[in-house]
Amino acid sequence: MALPIDLLLKDIMGIRRCLFVKVSIFITCLSDAIYPQVGEAMSRILACQGVKLHFPEVQTCCGQPAFNSGYWDEARTSARTLLEAFDDSDFIVSPSGSCTGMIHHYYPSLFKDDPVMLTKAREFSGKIYEFSQFLVNVLGVTDIGAHFPHKVTYHPSCHGTRLLGIKEEPRQLLANVKGIEFVELPFAEDCCGFGGTFAVKMSEISGAMVEEKVQHVIETEAEVLVGMDMGCLMNIGGRLRYEGKQVRVMHLAELLHEGVKQKV
Repeated sequence: MALPIDLLLKDIMGIRRCLFVKVSIFITCLSDAIYPQVGEAMSRILACQGVKLHFPEVQTCCGQPAFNSGYWDEARTSARTLLEAFDDSDFIVSPSGSCTGMIHHYYPSLFKDDPVMLTKAREFSGKIYEFSQFLVNVLGVTDIGAHFPHKVTYHPSCHGTRLLGIKEEPRQLLANVKGIEFVELPFAEDCCGFGGTFAVKMSEISGAMVEEKVQHVIETEAEVLVGMDMGCLMNIGGRLRYEGKQVRVMHLAELLHEGVKQKV
């Protein structure tokens, strides 16, 4: 059941009570610096559902690049800033399964020797959601009334799928878009080869992986490739342009927002 607008319903000792909640947006580095339209689209979609988003301006990188490279002290510095920035938020929504997965699975490891920060890390992990998770599992919304008359295929990013267990949420949202022609991507759950620092350290292997991914995208004859992580979409989109292929690459939030604007 969907939650009432701007309210969280909880069943406490058999009595349903309404608690006002504060929902904040964690924008992530790639969205902030390269794809600001993704954050804007996500914010507008949630606003249409009655959710007023807060934006803590002191938020920073989740620390994943440093963590994956072995610089745990530097990752802790970023993590502390993030924990403080969203300390008074009840829910946090992010357009990235990768960054959300980092927080869910690795923040407790970063602070395993600091009881106070470990508690904060666990609380933070319990209230941050990737965009499609929040829309479907928290708000109970699977149909926003979008209309998008195009042939679309979907790439499920590794971190969102494996770390957060995101499987059906994006598909449910896409299934309810009017006019869409959805086609399955062959070997969809194979990695695109980005992996953040992996693409730099193992560039030849990464290049071969994204080349294979692009070939599968082309096989679908889709007009649009949609996904949930801008790192993956940046990698696949770059290879598509290199190959001279006219496939539009979009974050799910962008597709849904465009679909709402052009619905008939």
